[in-house]
Amino acid sequence: MIVGLIIACEVGFWVLLAAGLALRYLAKMRKTSVAVLLCEPVLELVLLVVTAVDLKNGAVPDWKHGLAAVYIGFSVTMGHRVITWVDVRVAHRFAGGPPPVPKPKYGLARTVHEWKEAGRWILAAGIAMALLQGAVWYVGDDGDIGSLRDWQLKMLFVVGINVVIAGSYTLWPKRDPRAGAPAGDGERTEALSKH
Repeated sequence: MIVGLIIACEVGFWVLLAAGLALRYLAKMRKTSVAVLLCEPVLELVLLVVTAVDLKNGAVPDWKHGLAAVYIGFSVTMGHRVITWVDVRVAHRFAGGPPPVPKPKYGLARTVHEWKEAGRWILAAGIAMALLQGAVWYVGDDGDIGSLRDWQLKMLFVVGINVVIAGSYTLWPKRDPRAGAPAGDGERTEALSKH
């Protein structure tokens, strides 16, 4: 039941997004589109309540309950970003909006971008871990909480991977190949080519 509800929440997210954008750009009903898009968090709330009720009714905590917590954590953190990403592209394609701004490719701007992305993933993992911990406390010491703990470890892995990726851009920033060689290298190369 929980897996089916997670799938229904994901499908519901995309249906609400498509309906909201259609109302905004095709029907020109901006306020109604906002109301439809604001229904999206209700999906996560329903999933949270159903998962809690399932555990309350004596279900043995397993990977499905952990997956529900992870889904909620990532939806809460990434949902608005996905909506904005799609909205900008639909506005550009169908409503004459400005083109999407590409992510920075080089230097400090790229490093900052990578840390912002890492921050979103870390926040999502943190929310998931908090929900998982709430489920652990809810089930208590007498229940089998191994699968919930396994999901917490996976979320720590997500945090670690994102810190490593963002850190790599800090330690080894990507350089713009069109920026050219540092001052002085051209003279040295020219001098060497004469010999």
